[in-house]
Amino acid sequence: MRRIIALDVGDKRIGIAVSDPLGYTAQGLEVYSRKDNIEQDINYIVSLAEKYKPVLLLFGMPRNMDGSYGFQSQKVREFAKAILDVWDGEHAYFDERLSSVAAERVLLEADMRRDKRKKVRDKLAATIILQNYLESLEYKQKHQGEDAQ
Repeated sequence: MRRIIALDVGDKRIGIAVSDPLGYTAQGLEVYSRKDNIEQDINYIVSLAEKYKPVLLLFGMPRNMDGSYGFQSQKVREFAKAILDVWDGEHAYFDERLSSVAAERVLLEADMRRDKRKKVRDKLAATIILQNYLESLEYKQKHQGEDAQ
């Protein structure tokens, strides 16, 4: 099983997506509203990891359009470190540039009202991040030949 959980970490919400058990497709799972206590946030994410038993936690990494890392990237790294202090498993970061823009565009094309878009945008962004990762050359090379076994 090659299930992966992807997290689109924001200051107020975390979009969460999960792959199918074979690691081919991404499905949006939920939008988690962050609490005032980071320990509650971490415990929630770890409980999802215990439930889905992923081989990898994938953190969407915010980057500037020139590829550099900004202030939000540091926040994601700190959040990831806090999770990894209590969850013993593999993790990766994946470029999330324009994932929120793409999610917003899809929701606008679906003619979804603004209040409803806000509720699902982060989940859709996490799904886009995960699907891009699954389709990336990095992922394909990492798992090349596993299907033949």
